Amino acid sequence: MGKQARERSLADNEVRAFQKAIRVSPQKLNLVAAMIRGKNVDKALADLTFSKRRISGDVKKVLQAAIANAENNHQLDVDQLYVKEAYVGKAFTMKRFRARARGRASKIMKPFSNLTIVVSEREESE
Repeated sequence: MGKQARERSLADNEVRAFQKAIRVSPQKLNLVAAMIRGKNVDKALADLTFSKRRISGDVKKVLQAAIANAENNHQLDVDQLYVKEAYVGKAFTMKRFRARARGRASKIMKPFSNLTIVVSEREESE
């Protein structure tokens, strides 16, 4: 008697992992996401491991979650996986202030981001 199950929006050989409220601006996170788009997952993990950017550790966790979802929930071959999509969305922004001279104040914006990674299995090329 429950409501109808929503149809899956991805193909059978695609898996998604999503992380909300990552404490970095979307612009900075998109630089790291662009670094792994289109790469095989083992190469993308290696790039994230040795990246100097602070947020690359969080991106690596999301990518590992997508790989685990593909392997355990959808029985996809891990060796054939690649990063099909990696996109960043804007989440909320914490607003703070800093006291300035003569009783004034200035804004401090602390932005948060959402990250979605879609991995897909490559088709066998003959």
